[in-house]
Amino acid sequence: MSLSVGIVGLPNVGKSTLFNALTKKGVPAENYPFCTIDPSVGVVAVPDHRLQALSKMSNTQKIVPAIVEFVDIAGLVKGASEGEGLGNQFLQHIREVDAIAEVVRMFDDEDVHHVAGQVDPLHDIEIIDMELVLADLQSVEKRLDRVERDSKGGDKELLAERDALLKIVPALKEGKAARTVELNEKELAALHTLHLLTMKPILYVLNRKAGTVNVDAENGERWRELRDFFDRAHAQYVIVDAGVESDLSDVHDDERPDFRRELGVADDGIDALIKGSYSLLNLISYFTTGEKETRAWTITRGATAPEAGAAIHTDFRDKFIRAEVIAWDKLLEIGSWSGARDKGQIRSEGKEYVVQDGDVMEFRHS
Repeated sequence: MSLSVGIVGLPNVGKSTLFNALTKKGVPAENYPFCTIDPSVGVVAVPDHRLQALSKMSNTQKIVPAIVEFVDIAGLVKGASEGEGLGNQFLQHIREVDAIAEVVRMFDDEDVHHVAGQVDPLHDIEIIDMELVLADLQSVEKRLDRVERDSKGGDKELLAERDALLKIVPALKEGKAARTVELNEKELAALHTLHLLTMKPILYVLNRKAGTVNVDAENGERWRELRDFFDRAHAQYVIVDAGVESDLSDVHDDERPDFRRELGVADDGIDALIKGSYSLLNLISYFTTGEKETRAWTITRGATAPEAGAAIHTDFRDKFIRAEVIAWDKLLEIGSWSGARDKGQIRSEGKEYVVQDGDVMEFRHS
């Protein structure tokens, strides 16, 4: 499963610096021949200590992590929905990704111009989110005109789409995202081909800058307003210092903790961003492990064993017989797959089994 996250934001918020930090954590392209080779796409590994531990146990020759594609999308400006800046080209690039990482500037720096003349994170978010809403409103109203005409024949799929569009239009006109509208499964399926921008989940990336005044550290009205917005919207966010993370990418792993302490950056914001993007899309990992390879496979939370097997090969879904399963930590505790089998700890699961995050699996098919 290939998933992509579009990095969006106003000009001069640190998007390019963040993308550079991400691409420095890129994985070897030969492991992922299906990925688009494009300078604006960075393929990065999902940090997972379980993968390393299983690899060490199996004495693996090759480790293949789960991945996320990050797409560097040109800076948005106010009026994009009306064609300002890159306009429709910018919006089309967002339509093609699975989720949005919205970079929000958190630092005051006179040497880095802000398009609005002053740093106000919540105002920046409102500009971007409103442009996405306005673009969706145009798409939805145009589609609704056509669907209302074509659905007069009673086509059930068109009727479901019409009903969904009629629910969404009022919300968009109020400045609300399409994802805030309650829709049933048929209505959601009917809207899928529209690729609405405000249907995509958003992770807000709060970009700090060492050596400057940062909004969260200042803990004033700007930070309180931003926190209130996140609480109201039940929004997910991560905090990152893109400049520091980009610089630390060139530092040896053993030396990074010392550099972090010196710079006052306690956590790896890039790892938090990658993990946050993965969970934003309701994804989990299961593992296969052996001497040749230890690999993390990406599936949607709630997937059954045959559905999970399809990540490896469609035969594992279509000709599924059973899956042999053990939790990763139980396997490490025992020390080997054969040892776990001898102790009766390998479970045999059927078609109805819902795969859990961290399962180690082997599949049997006809």
